[in-house]
Amino acid sequence: MNRDAPLLETRKLSVGIGDQSFCRDLDLTLHAGERLAILGRNGAGKSTLLSVLAGLRAPQAGEVRIGGASYAALGARKSALIRGWLPQARGDAFASTVLETALVGRHPHLDRWGWETEKDAKIVRDALAAVDLAEFEQRDIQTLSGGERQRLAIATLLAQAPRLFLLDEPIAHLDLKHQIAMLELFAGAARDCGAAVAMVLHEPALAWRFCDRALLIHGDGKTETGPVRAMLTVDRLSALYQYPLQALESDGRVSFMPR
Repeated sequence: MNRDAPLLETRKLSVGIGDQSFCRDLDLTLHAGERLAILGRNGAGKSTLLSVLAGLRAPQAGEVRIGGASYAALGARKSALIRGWLPQARGDAFASTVLETALVGRHPHLDRWGWETEKDAKIVRDALAAVDLAEFEQRDIQTLSGGERQRLAIATLLAQAPRLFLLDEPIAHLDLKHQIAMLELFAGAARDCGAAVAMVLHEPALAWRFCDRALLIHGDGKTETGPVRAMLTVDRLSALYQYPLQALESDGRVSFMPR
């Protein structure tokens, strides 16, 4: 892996399903410490694009590189040491405790037949504490609320300690307090640990507050990318969501409201 290469790079990337094109010829780079918001209407292809960026779906054309290498060249284990993936939905087929579930995040760091160590357990417990689940270690995951399960998924990802976070609606199911807390966690990972973060969000004001770049997906193959303050304008967002918006500013932060 090239340490000087972008943590995420796409070259002439085209993504779609069947005859529907979500993006065409997308050139994108994401370096250490950068935070990218992915915005668009329902069905515009945000999750599909993110799954391609995570190496879980093949693009129609072009390529994706993480740390300067392709997923095929790295293989699954080395890829997992670089890239962490938070899906929009997950299933829990079997009973498991919160601690056991979060320990899965340490698996890329273990030898083929290795077991988790006390160091791994401490990393996981720190991650659970970071998402406000420190007292839930022995709870069966099937007894958790939707928001608690989402926070557990984030703790598992934090325990994995990737250099690149790919997050599909990371604040889904969360109350307002935990929405901000989780976004602060990923902002801290970028600021303090040099991680790169790309996340699908539905609230432009949160993208404005917690990200420095934005990717707008229009759903017809057209994409726009750039600094948040250039991308998140009333005109651009009204066109993106196909509904007129207005901007309200307070204490240096901007919110976008329907007209």
